[in-house]
Amino acid sequence: MNEKEVMAIENRFFANVYQKFPATIVKGRGATVWNMNGREFIDCMGGYGVSIVGHCHPKIVEAVKRQCETLITCHCSLYNDKRAELLEKLVNIAPKGLDKVFLCNSGAESVECALKLAVKYTGKKEILAMTGSYHGKTLGALSATWGPKYRSAFQSLILPNFKFVPFGNVEKVEEAISKDTAAIIAEPIQGESGIYLAPDGFLPHLRELCDKNNALLIFDEVQTGFGRTGKMWASQHWNVTPDIMCIAKGMAGGIPMGATIAKSEVMNTFAIGEHSSTFGGNPLACAAACATIDVIREEKLPERARVLGEFFKNRLLEIQKKSRIVREVRGLGLMIGLESRFDVYNVLMKAIDRGLILLYSKKNIIRFLPPLVIEKSQLEKAADILEELLKEEERERLHN
Repeated sequence: MNEKEVMAIENRFFANVYQKFPATIVKGRGATVWNMNGREFIDCMGGYGVSIVGHCHPKIVEAVKRQCETLITCHCSLYNDKRAELLEKLVNIAPKGLDKVFLCNSGAESVECALKLAVKYTGKKEILAMTGSYHGKTLGALSATWGPKYRSAFQSLILPNFKFVPFGNVEKVEEAISKDTAAIIAEPIQGESGIYLAPDGFLPHLRELCDKNNALLIFDEVQTGFGRTGKMWASQHWNVTPDIMCIAKGMAGGIPMGATIAKSEVMNTFAIGEHSSTFGGNPLACAAACATIDVIREEKLPERARVLGEFFKNRLLEIQKKSRIVREVRGLGLMIGLESRFDVYNVLMKAIDRGLILLYSKKNIIRFLPPLVIEKSQLEKAADILEELLKEEERERLHN
């Protein structure tokens, strides 16, 4: 098959639920991917943040190959050595006090588990979530997700016991929390809505409010975890530990995997059979996740994300100073957003023509979630391409 045939088949048979980009990617190494014709691209999308350690990291590839030859599946009703290894590694890198793990297959699943846990543990029924939040598209996670574009068609199915409070507004949270509140769920940095950081003091205040009201604090670190923001967990920037933490995306080097990590007394609330997953904790994903954690620690990727993120953010800020259409640049580590005054669709499509794959949040924000192994030279080239494209966009928008 050639590239046009592949695109035609996907367009014909695949559910029309994705914004498609005109590139057929068949190979990847580090922060570089190639299409069917051998054309090279710098990948600043990173599979929506999945490629933390880069595409096809040799240690992940070797771990998966070895595990494939040994054992691929083993239901969690049986014990497994690779699963045990992963559980120990996860607890060792988790915030202190989070020492019990449920393994699943995605970020949305990790959120579903957290919500059920909170209700079961507290015996309460209400969840406070944030405006601008994104937690997934399964029904529980969707109920905690703010965006009308995700919710409106499914309003009849969405759970009614969720209340939304403005992200970053302590006073509104204080007004909303009540004796019926089981948990507050929040992203330390809101990714899908445009890379919005929690204001200083906000997360510590959520911790205080939960403690005062006998509610649980849930942090969704699906996009921010595993070194993305310059620390292993984004919540560490504010020195706040949740009762439950949701993780996924980069967890297994590209193999689908997620986890919910909680305090023992919280996780132990579940009775046998109340929550489970057929594929969760399978040896193949566990092997990939073990290798991923090793790579993150051995290659000091959180620190690399901090240093490269600072460099790249400063480069984007330079572009902003010279641009009339860039409104703001914000982010931590290699989780950065560039907000434009206009729709960025044309910029995204033209970037592909120039060998750069970008990501978006909303219609006017370019989101950067590159592999943490990306080279400084690649970030420099990405910035140069973006600067030229924004100049072209400015000429078309403001001078025609």
